Amino acid sequence: MSNLRVKISPEDSAITQYLQAKQALIKKQGVSGEGQLRSAFADLLKGVASKRNWMLVEELSERVKGRTIRPDGTLRDEWRLPHGYWEAKDSADDLRSEVHKKRERGYPFSNIIFEDTQQAILYQDEQQVLEADLSDPEDIARLLSEFLSYDVPPFSEFEEAVDAFKEQVPRIAQELMKRIKAAHRENKAFQAAYAAFRELCQNSLNPNISDDAIDEMLIQHLLTERLIRRIFKAETFTRRNVIARKVEDVIDALTSKHFNRTQFLGSLDRFYTAIENAADRLADIQEKQHFLNTVYERFFQGYSVQVADTHGIVYTPQPIVDFMCAAVEEVLRDEFHTELGDDNVYVLDPCTGTGSFIVNLLHRVNVRNRPAFYKERLFANEVMLMPYYIASLNIEHEYNQLEGRYEPFEGICFVDTLDIAKQAQMAMFTEENAERVQRQLQAPITVIIGNPPYNVGQVNENDNNKNRQYPVVDARVRDTYAAASA
Repeated sequence: MSNLRVKISPEDSAITQYLQAKQALIKKQGVSGEGQLRSAFADLLKGVASKRNWMLVEELSERVKGRTIRPDGTLRDEWRLPHGYWEAKDSADDLRSEVHKKRERGYPFSNIIFEDTQQAILYQDEQQVLEADLSDPEDIARLLSEFLSYDVPPFSEFEEAVDAFKEQVPRIAQELMKRIKAAHRENKAFQAAYAAFRELCQNSLNPNISDDAIDEMLIQHLLTERLIRRIFKAETFTRRNVIARKVEDVIDALTSKHFNRTQFLGSLDRFYTAIENAADRLADIQEKQHFLNTVYERFFQGYSVQVADTHGIVYTPQPIVDFMCAAVEEVLRDEFHTELGDDNVYVLDPCTGTGSFIVNLLHRVNVRNRPAFYKERLFANEVMLMPYYIASLNIEHEYNQLEGRYEPFEGICFVDTLDIAKQAQMAMFTEENAERVQRQLQAPITVIIGNPPYNVGQVNENDNNKNRQYPVVDARVRDTYAAASA
C-alpha cells in the first residue's frame, strides 16, 4: 500500500461516464463480448490514472519466466515503470477460472484487476483484496481507490532488485533520452553547458566522440549518482569529484526545464532502497567489491549491450584480483629486491574499472609507506564515466578506512590510456585532470597491473559497434613487440 491514499468518489465523472457508456453499449447496441465492452473500462482507468500520474498502455507485451504475457492494460508512470495491471474477461466466462489460468501463465498479481463488465476482483501482493459490483458506483469507487493507492513494495533481496533494475533500465533510459533530445532543441542553458562538456570530452576521451555517447554519460550519471552517494556515504561527491562537477553543470541545466530530478529519483526508490540496504550490510572488502561489480555489470547489460560489448564489461573476480596482486608483490620482492610502497615503485592500472586492483594493493603496502604511495606513486585510468566515479570513491573510501582520515585520490584520471600517447591530447578534460595526467606521464612507472577490456571487435558487421583505432599505440606495437616476434 501507499502512504498516499487515493480517494475516488462514487460521483467521479469517470465512473459516471463508464456506467453510461456500458449501458449504451449493452442496451442500445446489444453488445456483450469482452472485445466490445472493454473500451468502457479502459476509458475508466484512463480517467482516474492521472491522479497518480500513471498512464494506461493497452496490450503491452513483457517476458516473464521465459514466456510472453500481454495484459489487457498496464498502468505505468512517466518513466515506464509498471504499477498495476488490468485484465478484461467476457461475462460468459467463469471469472475465477480465468484468474487461475492467468496465474498459471505467470501474470503479475502485484496489483491487478480482473473484470467481466459485471464484477471485478482486485489482487494485490498475490492475495485477493476485494470484489466489486461493476453496476454500483460505491463499489467501483472502492475498487479504484485501492488499486490507485497501491505502491510496489521495496525488494527484500538485493539480487532480485538488481535483476529488476536491469530489466527496467532500458525503458527509463529511453524516457531520459527523449528529455535530453528535447533539451538539445529547446533549452539554451543546456545547449551552452553541453557544448562546453562536449569539447572537454573530445579533448580527454575521443576527438570523434558522438553526441549520443555523451548523452549516454548523462543518463549513466542520473541513474547511478544516488546509489554512488549513498553506498559510500558521500553526499558531497558531486561537488568534490573533478569530473562529476562538470557533469552536474549539464544536468542542472537539463533538469531546470525538462523534468523534476527529485521526482525522477523517487520513482526508482524501490530499486535504490534494496540495493542501498544490501550495501549497508557489507563490511568485508571482497563482498563490497563483488557487490559493486554486480550492480555495474548488470546495469550495463540492461542499459547498453553495445557499450558492454565494446568495453568488455565483465569485471575480474576478486580471487583473481587477489592472486594477481600477490604475484606482483612476489615478483617485486624476489626479482627486483624491492616492495610495494618503496620510493622506486610506481604502479599504474590503465583500465581500472571500479578500482579493485588499486584497493587490493593498498592493503599490501607497509603502513609506514602507504600515505606517500597513495599520494605520489599510485595511478589509475578509466575511460567510462560510471566506473570512474565508483573507482574514485571506492579507493578514497578504502584509504579512509585504513588511515582513519579522508584524502582525495589524485592519481585517478578520467582518460583513455591508449590516447595519452599523443601529445596533442594534453589539453585535457579539466585543468585538474590535465595536471593528474601530466604527473602520470612523468612518473617512472614500475608496475602495470590490471585486466584490460578483452573485446577484440564486433561479432556482427551490421552492429556498427567497432572498437576505436589507436594509430600511435598500434604503430609502437607493430614496430616493437610484433617486429621482435616475427
